Amino acid sequence: MDDVKSLSHSKWRCKYHIVFALKFRRKEIYGKKKAEIGKILRMLCERKGVRIIEAECCPDHVHMLVEIPPHLSVSAFVGYLKSKSSLMIFERSANLKYKYGNRHFWCCGYYVDTVGQYEGTIRDYIRNQLEEGMVNDQISLKEYVDPFVD
Repeated sequence: MDDVKSLSHSKWRCKYHIVFALKFRRKEIYGKKKAEIGKILRMLCERKGVRIIEAECCPDHVHMLVEIPPHLSVSAFVGYLKSKSSLMIFERSANLKYKYGNRHFWCCGYYVDTVGQYEGTIRDYIRNQLEEGMVNDQISLKEYVDPFVD
């Protein structure tokens, strides 16, 4: 119970697992871009008073475990995060403007789930997400090999 936050008239512990993907699931988040996108997302979270507990930028999507204050709705926060970050990403990476028309860097939707008592499990899942994605990519490469061609 030590992670319960307090406002003037309320006590709260609102933690959410949020996942959102790039438009067309393009694999754009790697290397220098990954670090830059991470900085942008951290800065935007700080502006809204949202604490990032755990986060991982995979090549085509982002996982975040965040603590959002109760005065801010999850949908408003995700809308803010995706809209502002896409503008900042296009501002810093001019070459992406040609791949993504109308400055839509992220997909329209997102996934959100309340954490509850499984915070440790979700943290481990987010930490290992990048490794699992690499393993799945290696498995999927074998599926594209035509078994009838020598």
